[in-house]
Amino acid sequence: ESKVQSALTRGLFVASGIVLIGAAGLIQATSVPWAVLGCVGLGVVAGVVIGKLTEYYTGKDKPPARHIAKQSETGPATNIIAGLGVGMMSCGYPVLVICAAIFFSYELGDVYGVAIAAVGMLSTLGISLGVDAYGPVADNAGGISEMAGLGPETREITDSLDAIGNTTAAIGKGFAIGSAALTSLALFSAYSAAVGLQETGIDIIDPIVVIGLFLGGMLPFFVASLTMTAVGRAAQGMVDEVRRQFREIPGIMEGTAKPDSARCIDISTQAALREMILPGLTAVLAPVVVGYFMGPTALGGMLAGAMVTGVLMALFMANSGGAWDNAKKYIEAGAYGGKGSEPHMAAVIGDTVGDPFKDTSGPSLNILIKLMTVVSLVLAPWFAAHHGIEVDAQSTSWL
Repeated sequence: ESKVQSALTRGLFVASGIVLIGAAGLIQATSVPWAVLGCVGLGVVAGVVIGKLTEYYTGKDKPPARHIAKQSETGPATNIIAGLGVGMMSCGYPVLVICAAIFFSYELGDVYGVAIAAVGMLSTLGISLGVDAYGPVADNAGGISEMAGLGPETREITDSLDAIGNTTAAIGKGFAIGSAALTSLALFSAYSAAVGLQETGIDIIDPIVVIGLFLGGMLPFFVASLTMTAVGRAAQGMVDEVRRQFREIPGIMEGTAKPDSARCIDISTQAALREMILPGLTAVLAPVVVGYFMGPTALGGMLAGAMVTGVLMALFMANSGGAWDNAKKYIEAGAYGGKGSEPHMAAVIGDTVGDPFKDTSGPSLNILIKLMTVVSLVLAPWFAAHHGIEVDAQSTSWL
C-alpha cells in the first residue's frame, strides 16, 4: 500500500519538476519575462500542496478517516456527522493555498500571472489524470475479483489498492478545484474588461450586486441538490429493477439463473443522460438570464458568488466523500470489529452518502463555475450593448 502511494506521489513530484525545467527552457528561448516562470511555479506548487492536503484528509491511515471510523461505533448518525465535519474542515488550508497563489501570481504578473498560475497547476494534467484514474481502476478490479470468486485474500489486496485509489481520486479532484478557481478568476477579469467593469468596479453595497452575489452563491447548492437527487432517483430505479428480477427470475440467489444485467446498465445510462439536462441548462442559462435582464453588474456579482461557494462546496463534497469511503476501508481492514460489525454497517451507510458527494455533485461544481464564466465572457458584448454600456473597443478586440 505504502509503495503504491509513494510511487504515485513521486510521479507527481517528478512531473512537476519536469514542467518547471521545461517552462524555464521555453522562457529562455522566447525572451518571455522571468516573472512568468514564478507564476508557473506558484501554480505547480499550489497544486502539489493541495494534493498533499487532500491526501491527509482522505487517506485511510490518516487521523480524519480514523476519526470517522471511531465515530461509527455509535451508529450511522455519528458517522455522517463526523464525515460532514471532516469535509468542512478540509476546506480551510486548500483555500489558503489558493489565496496565496492568487496573491503572489497577481503581484508577479497581474491577471495574466493568475492565468499562468492556473496553466502551471494544469501543466501536470497527465500525471494528475493518471493518479485520478487509478482509483476507479482499482475499485473495478475489486469488483471483478469478487464476481469471479477469487477468494478473500484477493479481495483484501484489491481493497487496499482501492483505499489508495479513493485518496488519489480526491487528489485529482483537488487539482481540478484549485485550477477552476484560478481559471475562473482570470475569465472573470476578462469579462469585467469586456463589459467595462474594470473602470467602474463592482460596488458590493450596490443592491443589484448583492442580489447577484446571493443568486451566484445559491447556484452551486442548487446544482448540487439536482445532482444528489438525481443519484437518488437513479438508485431507486435500480433497486426496483433488482427486486423485480428477484421476484420474476427464480434461481438468481441460488446461482442457477443469470440476472438481466443489460437492463440495469440501460437504467443507469438513461438516468445519467436524462438527469444531467437540468443542471447543464442551469449553468448555461443562469448567466444569460441575469446578464440580459439585470445587467452586466449583477452578472459580475453572480459570477463572484458562484466562484466562492462553488470552490468551497466542491472541496467539501470531494474530501468528505473520500474520507467516508476510506473510513469504511479502515474498518474492513480489521478495526472496530471489521467486516459485518455494527461500526462497519454504520460506515457503509456513510460511504453510501459519500459516493454522490465525491463522484457526482462535487466534480459537477468545477464545471459549473467555469462554464458560467465562459458563457458570460462570450456573451459580454451583447449584455453591454443591450444595457447601453459603452465599452472601449480595444478591451473586446480579442473577442
